Amino acid sequence: MKLEQIDVIHLRMPLRSPFETSFGRSLTRDCLLIIVKDEGIEGYGECVADWEPGYSSETVGTEWHILQEFILPTVVGTEIAHPKELRKTLSWIRGHRMAKAGLEMALWDLYGKQSGQSLKTLLGGRRDRVEVGVSVGIQESPQKLVQVVEDYLQQGYARVKLKIKPGRDVEDVQAVRRAFPTLRLQVDANSAYHLENAFVLKPLDALNLLLIEQPLDEEDLWDHHHLQKAFQTPLCLDESILSLQHARQALEIGACRIINIKAGRVGGLAEAVAIHDHCLSKGAPVWCGGMLETGVGRASNLALASLPGFTLPGDISATDRYYEEDITEERFVLNADSTIDVPDQPGLGVTLNHQAVKKYQMNAFSCRNFVK
Repeated sequence: MKLEQIDVIHLRMPLRSPFETSFGRSLTRDCLLIIVKDEGIEGYGECVADWEPGYSSETVGTEWHILQEFILPTVVGTEIAHPKELRKTLSWIRGHRMAKAGLEMALWDLYGKQSGQSLKTLLGGRRDRVEVGVSVGIQESPQKLVQVVEDYLQQGYARVKLKIKPGRDVEDVQAVRRAFPTLRLQVDANSAYHLENAFVLKPLDALNLLLIEQPLDEEDLWDHHHLQKAFQTPLCLDESILSLQHARQALEIGACRIINIKAGRVGGLAEAVAIHDHCLSKGAPVWCGGMLETGVGRASNLALASLPGFTLPGDISATDRYYEEDITEERFVLNADSTIDVPDQPGLGVTLNHQAVKKYQMNAFSCRNFVK
């Protein structure tokens, strides 16, 4: 692949309903759409950084800068034989994993289209459909939360994740568990607690949860290992796992028993697969987290989650969970068994709705190779 041109488009898309986590309430979702071009073929990628540094220090603003000033000038006009090579090419640039992951996704899409292989096949996926669940934001009351969960169950979701934060945790989860005793249920704190106050969550041990996700600081491994020893429920790390090295260390010290893999968070699909492979070898379950992706990122997540080690349902809800209108022509729908089909066409298996892209575009720039 010789990358002749790379376009970056800043999108801001309205959510169907507000989404509240421990770090804030969102009405819209920003991302960067990355389009790479080679001999008339386009590859699509999605940088999942949001407009504010709530989940991560990376934002659309920081990644826009890094892509425009450093990453794209490094790769445009160069020959890249395989998407896995991008990590080495960009190794001199510290951090900015979401920007790198967005570009790498576009290369996987381009490579798949040029070779006639689906992303699922390229990554080593085995499933034609993957189990999924739905992530439910913090609601105005436990009663309202139960109503929202019931609505998603009626839509066909068989696993629910509840966002929690101090003051909106045990009572909310207990209310949902009383209403749905057999529901596959898990919670996500998004780093809202410290070791000193996290033991308020101990009553959750009695609620038969699949996992408690990222209760402590986003950079912490050590305190999580103390907390895990005190809980029967498996802890799952998300924000703390930025690489294979972090995943290995977390499992070695017992900081968690489950890992949430997000390709954007760890720098791309190649690193995500490496983490999957390591966890599979250690018998540690993994699942695919979500970042409210468009159809571009959703297609990538489905391909990743088709790998054998992804044994827990992912946060890869149907298109209409978040958006009335998406930027892809394809809309992902929930099957009756709480699964979503994995695309089987070359690359990501999606095409752009250019009218929607134009509608939600905030800004754009291009990096071209002018050398003939």
